[in-house]
Amino acid sequence: MKILSKVTCGLAVFGMFAVTNIAHATEGGGSTYPGGTENYLAGAVPPPGFYVLEYGQMYTADAVKDNSGNTIPIPGFKLNVAVAATRLVWSTPNQVLGGNLVLHTILPLVNVSVGGSQTKVGLGDITIGAGIAKHYSPELHTAMAIDAVLPTGAYDKNEAVNIGRNYYSIQPLYALSYVQNSGFNGDFKLTFNLNSQNTATNYTSGNEVFVDYAAGYGLGNGWVVGVGGYMRQQFTDDSGTGAPTNGNRAKAFAFGPSIKYENANHWFITAKLTQETGVQNATQGTALWVKAAVPF
Repeated sequence: MKILSKVTCGLAVFGMFAVTNIAHATEGGGSTYPGGTENYLAGAVPPPGFYVLEYGQMYTADAVKDNSGNTIPIPGFKLNVAVAATRLVWSTPNQVLGGNLVLHTILPLVNVSVGGSQTKVGLGDITIGAGIAKHYSPELHTAMAIDAVLPTGAYDKNEAVNIGRNYYSIQPLYALSYVQNSGFNGDFKLTFNLNSQNTATNYTSGNEVFVDYAAGYGLGNGWVVGVGGYMRQQFTDDSGTGAPTNGNRAKAFAFGPSIKYENANHWFITAKLTQETGVQNATQGTALWVKAAVPF
């Protein structure tokens, strides 16, 4: 497998969609970082050049969980989110701290609906970021970066459905990938999501930590098969107007099958289907993720 095929997905940090706000009780339940974004090649970053990657995601949920993990009775609740996001990556030849400087931005188009009666479509919150990529061997790659999620998506505090979250987030991260054509493949990405105040509601969602992970086995014919998902833990309380006294700390774990295929021309696609469990103070649902890259 050529180095280009190993590194065309990296630094995939992206606040690509916003979920609905069901009053203040679950304003902190969504996140500017969608857990589960990353799959195989999470820490592998392209060699110097300009790259375009495409991401797709479909998420459905029919339950909102409370502080004890019990379902909040919301008649007719059904959340559907569809996202198509373009990620532009400039991997520069400039060396910083022993690695090459990488700049990127993510432009998400979002379709979100609740209950089948309220739907919003448009550009979501844009992510920009800078990072440092290192390649220790043909198999081992790492990346560290800082991303910023900008409140560019449409938002109205009086609406039940919003594309944007209406606040800034800063996301420091570290990612690692171990890649083999035949044999074990393993990836993880650790992301801290640090949130500012929503000035329309005077509400601040607590800070969170996410771990995206994937583990699989390369079959030697372009296929990697395995599992992937994410873990989420909010580690500071929500605060501000209407914040629950229990802190409203979100928590979740997601797991499911994950695959990757790469052809001889180093075109590849990854896909995974994950089910959330152990959810607290957030929606619980199922997500299908697809990521594709075609070298120029």
